[in-house]
Amino acid sequence: MPTPSMEDYIEQIYILIETKGYARVSDIAEELEVHPSSVTKMVQKLDKDDYVNYEKYRGFVLSPKGKKIGERLLYRHDLLEQFLEVIGVDKENIYNDVEGIEHHLSWNSIDRIGDLVTYFKEDKERLNNLKKIQDITKSK
Repeated sequence: MPTPSMEDYIEQIYILIETKGYARVSDIAEELEVHPSSVTKMVQKLDKDDYVNYEKYRGFVLSPKGKKIGERLLYRHDLLEQFLEVIGVDKENIYNDVEGIEHHLSWNSIDRIGDLVTYFKEDKERLNNLKKIQDITKSK
């Protein structure tokens, strides 16, 4: 399994490839707010662990294993954002909260959160009832 830091890189590479069609060291460095040399070192490590296919001076792409992990990591991130939104977390806190918790939950927990989000989103009345409870607790 990749480390939390590796997950951040894989997720960012996946997002860049999906949105731009490619991922460059400079793009990853900018998004993750790290030095390009740090990105190069991590890409080499990801290549060694078969998450990317890297050729010096030619670039890199996600391996099938890396793409599968990238999809799952993006799903986890998006799901946690939805979950925090459903439970009433203020929008300005959601991104940072997700960044703070996403690496600390098991996939079993992620799947159960997915069940809960689906439960509330598939029935507007459930969601409205939850929001009423949130309004009551906020006014206390």
